[in-house]
Amino acid sequence: MNVMELFRLDNRVAIVTGGNRGLGRQMAQALAEAGANVAIVSRTAANSAAAAAEISAATGTTCRGYACDVTDPAGVQSTVEQVLADFGQIDILINNAGINIRRPIEELEVEEFTQVQATNVTGPWLFCRAVAPHMKARKYGRVINIGSTLSIISMPDRTPYASSKGAVLQMTRTLALEWAPYSITVNAMLPGPFATEMNLPIKEDPELYKTFIAKIPMGRWGEIEEIGGLALFLASDASSFVTGASITIDGGWTAY
Repeated sequence: MNVMELFRLDNRVAIVTGGNRGLGRQMAQALAEAGANVAIVSRTAANSAAAAAEISAATGTTCRGYACDVTDPAGVQSTVEQVLADFGQIDILINNAGINIRRPIEELEVEEFTQVQATNVTGPWLFCRAVAPHMKARKYGRVINIGSTLSIISMPDRTPYASSKGAVLQMTRTLALEWAPYSITVNAMLPGPFATEMNLPIKEDPELYKTFIAKIPMGRWGEIEEIGGLALFLASDASSFVTGASITIDGGWTAY
């Protein structure tokens, strides 16, 4: 087989949470360009449907939008069941939905801390649990959890986010061990700074932005299009012997 064929996703079905914008939208586009049919999940049906329509028109694949609060167990389960009813299978899951709250610990409310954990940790856990029976029965799956460079290093004023992304990394490793006998791979992508909506407060603060750039050997933030190649690799058969891995995409930040 030609090595390039290993990257094709024809007849595969992917769920991408938070797939209506930012890195999730770009990853969904990349998978569709490789032939996958994609279920776009976000909190708002209209936003999911709009992103799905744009991707479908651009790639010729079948994409559908779904509204789901990733912290709601019943909602996650019903969404997975609806995707299965609509597409017949689920081959790929990208747990991308996430939030961030930045402040010193003494200025945070407990509810804010638990809100970040619910979205960033419980959400991926619920989707993994929901797809598990289907993927295990078929003995095939590609699960990609979106962590962060703050899964392995940290910064001040990030206790909610860094705690959640550290947990995502350990969840990834544990599920990789749990699901390896079923030929389901589970890996984590650890992005550094990208110019997404979540990071606008940093980019719009000249001094803070300068501080971030100083830590990146490549001297810049990531362009949003640069996330797609790694997502495609981990979603495809090209990565069939890669599981339990955490791969940084951060311009060299964590190489120090």
